[in-house]
Amino acid sequence: MGLTASYTEAVLVTPVIGQPGDIHSTAQNALGTKSKDQFGNDYVYLGGVVSTVEGMAATFDEAGVVTLLAANAKGPVAWATGAIVAAKFGWWARKGNLLGRVAANTADNALLGRETTDGEIGDGRAAGDQIYGVMSRVATGAAAALSSIQVYTDAFVDDVYGS
Repeated sequence: MGLTASYTEAVLVTPVIGQPGDIHSTAQNALGTKSKDQFGNDYVYLGGVVSTVEGMAATFDEAGVVTLLAANAKGPVAWATGAIVAAKFGWWARKGNLLGRVAANTADNALLGRETTDGEIGDGRAAGDQIYGVMSRVATGAAAALSSIQVYTDAFVDDVYGS
């Protein structure tokens, strides 16, 4: 049970403003606010970052500052539920059956990490760029795609493990 095609079917069930996929011009919740949807997936409210599209992975800090997942990144990881770009705010997916921007030719049931494009994940997992606690749940074809991933713990990257 969970998301299969879009975050628009998710409804946050704790008292907060907005839903996954909503983009706010001003912060509507305190940065770092957490919520769950009706499927049990976890979300965190954060600011946006340049070039973000739905499914991109990012790290964030204690102040809610977001950086697209880049080589040698460190910190907790969340996935954009929409185009939460710079100077915008919204809900980032944190744990559960989620959607991620997954690189071309990624295998089903693979460990995931940063691939060649910042914010994109795949099974290439360059050295130091593996994300702990996340796996692909379908294989991707010849192009990067929004795809099912499972995040079974509070995902993070620490610049240690990878291919």
